[in-house]
Amino acid sequence: MTNLAQLLAQHLSAPERVLYSQFVDGEWRDYSVLDVVRLAARWQQALRRDGLQAGERVAICLRNSVNWVAVDMAALGLGLVVVPLYVDDNPENIAWCLQNSGARLVVMENSRQRAALQAAMQAPSSALPRIICLQDGPGACDLADWLPADAAAFEVRPLEPGTLATIVYTSGTSGRPKGVMLSHRNILANVAASSDVVRLRGADSLLSVLPLSHMFERTCGYYLPLSVGIKVAYARGIQQIAEDLAFHRPTVLIAVPRVFERFLARLEKTLAQNALKRVLFRLTVHLGWRRFKRQATLAERGLYRLLQRFVAAPILERLGGRLCLAVVGGAKVELRIARTFIGLGLNLIQGYGLTEAAPVVAANREEDNDPATVGAPLKGIETRINEAGELLVRGPSVMLGYWQNPEASAAVMDTEGWLNTGDLAAFSAGKIVIRGRSKDVLILSSGEKAPPQDIEIAILDDPVFEQAMLLGEGKAFFSLLAVTAETDDKMLVRRANAQLKSFPRYIRVRRVIPLSEPWTVENGLLTPTQKVKREAVLERFGALIEEVYR
Repeated sequence: MTNLAQLLAQHLSAPERVLYSQFVDGEWRDYSVLDVVRLAARWQQALRRDGLQAGERVAICLRNSVNWVAVDMAALGLGLVVVPLYVDDNPENIAWCLQNSGARLVVMENSRQRAALQAAMQAPSSALPRIICLQDGPGACDLADWLPADAAAFEVRPLEPGTLATIVYTSGTSGRPKGVMLSHRNILANVAASSDVVRLRGADSLLSVLPLSHMFERTCGYYLPLSVGIKVAYARGIQQIAEDLAFHRPTVLIAVPRVFERFLARLEKTLAQNALKRVLFRLTVHLGWRRFKRQATLAERGLYRLLQRFVAAPILERLGGRLCLAVVGGAKVELRIARTFIGLGLNLIQGYGLTEAAPVVAANREEDNDPATVGAPLKGIETRINEAGELLVRGPSVMLGYWQNPEASAAVMDTEGWLNTGDLAAFSAGKIVIRGRSKDVLILSSGEKAPPQDIEIAILDDPVFEQAMLLGEGKAFFSLLAVTAETDDKMLVRRANAQLKSFPRYIRVRRVIPLSEPWTVENGLLTPTQKVKREAVLERFGALIEEVYR
């Protein structure tokens, strides 16, 4: 297999097999292999009619949907290059990515997005790429007018394995995003290696909750299930996830830690109202964790079986009741989160990767899970640690480089193919432990250094803190910006420092600035991949920070 579109074409022998489910016009609708192939073929006919040639770029700025899949498969089948964009990203960033990639065509949700894009590009319509909108509106090309009613057979062109498949822009926590170039071989190799971790079977099903523009979801939540031919349902949105889980009852969930953090926060809020339920919940998690660590006595195992039935099962029923495996990546999982869900009996495994590696580098396995690590490298992935303590990886899934940015490519990849992840790491019994980012180091005016991400993760282990960002670059002491419902600064300082006992003694927080409004993509303080935009946060709350250090 050398073309990603073969992942779809291989199922033509079972045309009635259901591949997707989507909420349309007030109800859930299933889509078979034949439905998706026919839709992709119509997109291909329209792309050919518009004169797009192999190697040219097509951008997708849509919410997760069957149309996202159809456009992607259509473009890849013709040898076009797909540029996925976050539908909730700001128009200026979308405009920059479109201009940088030289996309000839972009598919968007509606004409409102088109108007925002045109304003951001500050260019006349003639200077914009061709914009196709799924929903009709003034000044936009409506899908019904552009897409032919019928088409010839779905085409999958033979390609060289190293042919460029996609340009995926990094989230840009600082500076402009970089376009990661991934080939068909890069992604197919990662799909094959990931199948050793996420072992999907014909009876499995997934609920897709992460955006398909996120490489973690694209590889593990889209291409991997498509390689097996199992059903994927597209969640309607963050507010309806509980309902969608209950309706579809998936067996596998691919998610970032935030999904489980939110679930646990709501659960703890409910338990706070009933002392007995709270005690039983904590006992269940404690005994379940001891069982997982193979430390439980015979009596404890017996009690846990009882608690699992009457305490854990009703809680896991809120996740659909059939969930057998949760694969978490995209950010480090707090040990408290892993311990809780594993203690309840959910098989939760943590992985590690980056867009530049298509994206999975390492993962725990179901039968060999250590939540304090991100697991062992995937098959075919070589890893080593350089003198600076940074993790280097090499293998068939490592990117071709950054789009039109040879300097940035050379800065992270050497001539032997080793990619510098920029993450500080260590090995523990063959598994990788991520310790933080090598460049994300705060230096006090005293010269003492601290990795902010490690400290923030430790502090967030206390549920009183919803979001946190460490401060102190060039200052005399560390302080903390924290999204929290509490307002008592002294109490928050005490709680934060209670989480930092394992760090050197100079790493202590002296002040906490409590904030009530969460940091989100919409207010510009998170990237679409849920990473904190540190510079944006510093700018937004500059006056409060200045007051602390005055």
